[in-house]
Amino acid sequence: MRFKNVFSIIGPPMVGPSSSHTAGAVRIGRVARQLLGTIPNKAAIKLYGSFAETYQGHGTDLALAAGLLDYDTDDARIRHSLEDAWSSGMEISFSLGVGHVPHPNTARVALWAGERYAEIVGASIGGGNIMIHEMNGFDVQCTGEFPTLVLLHGDFPGVLSGITHVLSEDGVNIGYMDVDRKARNGEAMTVIEADTKITAATQLKIQQLPHMIKSSIIDLTLRS
Repeated sequence: MRFKNVFSIIGPPMVGPSSSHTAGAVRIGRVARQLLGTIPNKAAIKLYGSFAETYQGHGTDLALAAGLLDYDTDDARIRHSLEDAWSSGMEISFSLGVGHVPHPNTARVALWAGERYAEIVGASIGGGNIMIHEMNGFDVQCTGEFPTLVLLHGDFPGVLSGITHVLSEDGVNIGYMDVDRKARNGEAMTVIEADTKITAATQLKIQQLPHMIKSSIIDLTLRS
């Protein structure tokens, strides 16, 4: 069970007006950007529920664009993030979604950068906190609250033990792990939230393991 402290309920330092519609949206955008691994040149964002109803009045569109630029929740540049994104060559579109979603404040963010592609479904659950419910079509979760390793790999015996062995050798304690697969012996995704920073050296060791396809680090404590 994950516990919240009083500061996570109040919300992080932020540019307002809303911890849910602004701070949480920034974090959703940052997770998508970091999963992609670079600044996107195209973004298609679908908004659901309360996000869809009030996104312009509450600045959710600005916040999501700011996250794609890797701005943090208290960055004064959030106010003109859409202009910044367009100036960088990023094409952003917003549309309204329908159907069942895990939370009223939900966004589906699809990103492109050359041949790279990333897509997430994230929800802003209050106080600036978020929950990611889907990554690149896999049913995996993370909070963005801790350094997170996202691994795409083949679904074969020994893959998970190899991952955990490298983390243990490098002194990285696993706080949470989630795994989903497309089919037996097909592609799988493993998401690991760690108690400490995950270094590029650790990521490289894991990337070199058998059956590993792609790895990403999501760390919202880092600032651009």
